[in-house]
Amino acid sequence: MTQFKDKDFRQNTSIFPFLKRLFGYTKKYKKFLISFIIFVLLTAAVEAVLPIVWMKLIDNAIVPLVNNYFENPVNYVPDYSELWKYVGMYFILGCLVAAFVFVFIFCAGRIQEFVMFDVRQDLFKKLQKLSFSFYDKSAVGWLMSRITSDSQKVTELISWSLIEAVWGLGMIFFCTVVMFVFNWKLALIVISIIPVLFLLSGKIRKLILKYSRESRKFNSEITASFNENISGIEVNKSMVQENRASSDFQTLSEKMRNSSFWSECYTALYTPIIIFGGSVGAALVIYFGGKMTIGLNPEITIGTLAAFFGYATLIFEPVLDISRFYAQAQGCLSAGERIFSIVDLEVVVKDKKNSDDFDDIKGEVEFKNVSFYYEQNKPVIENMNFKISAGQSIALVGETGGGKSTIINLISRFYEPVAGQIFIDGQDYMNKTINSLRRRLGIVLQTPHLFSGSVRDNIRYGNENATEEDILNALKFIGIEEYIERLDEEVGEGGENLSMGEKQLISFARAVLANPSIFIMDEATSSIDTLTEAKIQSGINEIIKSRTSFIIAHRLSTIKSCDRILVVKKGKIIEDGSHKELMIKKGYYYSLYTRQLREQREKEILEHN
Repeated sequence: MTQFKDKDFRQNTSIFPFLKRLFGYTKKYKKFLISFIIFVLLTAAVEAVLPIVWMKLIDNAIVPLVNNYFENPVNYVPDYSELWKYVGMYFILGCLVAAFVFVFIFCAGRIQEFVMFDVRQDLFKKLQKLSFSFYDKSAVGWLMSRITSDSQKVTELISWSLIEAVWGLGMIFFCTVVMFVFNWKLALIVISIIPVLFLLSGKIRKLILKYSRESRKFNSEITASFNENISGIEVNKSMVQENRASSDFQTLSEKMRNSSFWSECYTALYTPIIIFGGSVGAALVIYFGGKMTIGLNPEITIGTLAAFFGYATLIFEPVLDISRFYAQAQGCLSAGERIFSIVDLEVVVKDKKNSDDFDDIKGEVEFKNVSFYYEQNKPVIENMNFKISAGQSIALVGETGGGKSTIINLISRFYEPVAGQIFIDGQDYMNKTINSLRRRLGIVLQTPHLFSGSVRDNIRYGNENATEEDILNALKFIGIEEYIERLDEEVGEGGENLSMGEKQLISFARAVLANPSIFIMDEATSSIDTLTEAKIQSGINEIIKSRTSFIIAHRLSTIKSCDRILVVKKGKIIEDGSHKELMIKKGYYYSLYTRQLREQREKEILEHN
């Protein structure tokens, strides 16, 4: 479960550096961003003018009509010309708002999708560059939530949520300016409540951030747990652990449910607070504005009172939108922290400055006093020394966990030694580029991975320039000509349409097609049945004839023909020699080989009987 533990962000982080970094992604799309802001502000400006139209309608159309009626009710003939003028104004302003809204929604959609594309590209590129040590501690499901739900959440902030913030700020500004133009006393009454509301918002946002962080953390762990248990469903069923898996998942889900509930609860508090503030503002406007309207010499007109009543209710809606944006930004901050924490990770295994390419690799490999550990104080390899001549075939033999695969990982530079040096063709490979090394490697692992596509696509994966003839030759080279007729067959996601043995054969062909100088097989035949292994053994023998080869094999009988056998135990090479030499020596390798041979014969006798 250590892979499911997400980084715990607890510091009281300012939201502005996060917003600055996020908005940095919009620099490429300035045209859309500027258009977006302009048309949102235009919408706010038009909506801020509507109460003034309402004021003029009352003072210039409604009140005169009412006064005319009371002055001469008998001969009263209503004149609706002034009324129709304001009807036309409302209609035109409504059409403008509709047009402005269409434009800024279009721009917001473009910004979100474009920025989401860029964020995901940055994240995926970094994941491709990060060293194996990162993946040792990171579950697939945890990473999936970073590139899916988290990236969508943060990009929504600078599109749809930003509409609320820009519109809210615009509305407050335009409404405040208009109110001060018409009556500064009522304007002060209305805006005096706004700072109090923002102060309360600041208190609540800390609680939202706390629970939002917890919720995102548990969401990552749930995704990782789901992926792990679905992938391992056969193990759960075979070991009768379905209830245990369900119980563990329920525990994580309950934690996320509680955190999400409190996050949403505090977020929802904004609405009643703003409604209460708007009600207080409207009540004060009615009281003081009403006193200004009533009397022989009124300070304001009835239309002005109506307009300020409208502003008292209208201006607090933008406060709600700004507060909502801030709350959403706090929620997005926790998701952004997790995305950018990956983007900012330092690549452990990387090219040094001024490193140059390998011109060509013949295949000589040398370890000089090499030590390595995955965790400090737990050495896997200590002061290892050996030298392999170009073209030699080397078998690595030993107990599980002894360091065989680590040697392969170090040669491939998936990891780098913590002490000592590794030389390829007499050159310290730390001074050379990683790509120029790996392009000359052919690696077949114990658990092969195929990508969605055809058999042909997967064989050509390591050499896009390979011709059809090259592919056919690779298949013939390892003795699986029957796959020529299956080249267009779809392998499915991860090769799900094929058996493990079939996937392994395709991975062999893929490695051969790369024409490597150093060929590596890490338990590559363990998933292949004995008959299939015997079938391709001649192909393997052809592969290792002309190049340096490192072979880790479960069945020791398959490595008898190797030039040298290195016996690895507890991070040290305890025996080195050919099969014949080590058998004559009757040491550790001899006991391993004879024990395995005896077990194999006992198995054959039992099967025969």
